[in-house]
Amino acid sequence: MKYISDFFAVALRELDFVVRKNYIYGFCMVVFPLLVVFFFTSMLDDGVALDLPVGVVDQDNSATSRSLVRNLDVMQSSRVVYRFANVTEARNAMQEGKIYAYLYIPDGTSAKLLSGRQPKVSYYYTMTCMMAGSMAMKDMKTIGTLGSAAVGQSTLSAKGASKEQIKAALQPVTVDAHMIANPMGSYNYSLTTAFVPGTLMLFMALLAAYSLGMELKFDTGKEWLSTAGDNIVVAILGKYIVHALVFLLVIFLYQYYIFGVLHFPRLGGVWSIVRLSLLQVAGGIGFGIFAFGLMPSLRMSMSIASLWSVLSFSMCGSAFPIAGMDAPLQAMSWLFPLRHYWMIYQATVLNGFPVIDVWFHLVALVAFTLLPWLVLRKIKNAMLNYVYIP
Repeated sequence: MKYISDFFAVALRELDFVVRKNYIYGFCMVVFPLLVVFFFTSMLDDGVALDLPVGVVDQDNSATSRSLVRNLDVMQSSRVVYRFANVTEARNAMQEGKIYAYLYIPDGTSAKLLSGRQPKVSYYYTMTCMMAGSMAMKDMKTIGTLGSAAVGQSTLSAKGASKEQIKAALQPVTVDAHMIANPMGSYNYSLTTAFVPGTLMLFMALLAAYSLGMELKFDTGKEWLSTAGDNIVVAILGKYIVHALVFLLVIFLYQYYIFGVLHFPRLGGVWSIVRLSLLQVAGGIGFGIFAFGLMPSLRMSMSIASLWSVLSFSMCGSAFPIAGMDAPLQAMSWLFPLRHYWMIYQATVLNGFPVIDVWFHLVALVAFTLLPWLVLRKIKNAMLNYVYIP
């Protein structure tokens, strides 16, 4: 019973800090996470980038070339905003960042098409921004393919070919593509579900290290341990139960918003979401405590927590596949909690697979939760003996 009463005493002490004495907790636990949720979901609300500015250099100026330009303008991702007199003007505009790509239709394109002499239509795109460049390239490639197909269809039709013969000649192989789990091809579904949890885990780790660092900075560590009956386990559990409950509330609100309001795709049940949320909070806070245990310093521990959490955005595999990285980086990806969160999310929540399929990632996330056990003695020693150095 003494452990339970000490646990609640520490929890009430921490709650007083969070609610009344330090408003940083409220901003980092509630205000900033909610802003992050609405920022990412609204920024990617359309799913994909729309109406990317592109240009056209139409030196043919024929009915065929104007049809190609109109078709490009009605594509979902591209919008023709500039018409240039020559390639030099178009290249300068792309270098200045005014457009992401331009289509070059040389003089005589229509005449060569009609005579079957295979004209060359060029398109140029910038890969400074990979997503914008790739999407503009895809639209222009589609326009070039459709333009040649239209001429081929007219030629075959004039020769008396049937619709089936024309279709077989223009498209010998029919592709039946299926996008599993994200049929809309929405960046919102694939990026928001990694960036938002990653940012929340960043706040968890930072606040975990910050909370212990503030005890050291203001020399209240002895009081904290005394409240817990000099039991470091009770002290840690009592302090961070408040953090965990607040973050869990925010995460459940976030999950309700994306799945209940925005209708993000998911095949997993409610329990898979709850289980993953519990592991997310425990892993994020556990890593922050471990960072302070490694470096019992407010500044150094927060630096470690922030650096590792920021790197996890690149190492989780949502934007760039881990399988495409070098072998040392693939091995290093296991050291980031967000990587295991993302693997469990896409398997159990997004696709509805059983958790046994990703049991190794589940064990790894539990290991991050247990990391503080390795440094509890060092944390206690720091609170009793260390002198804060700015």
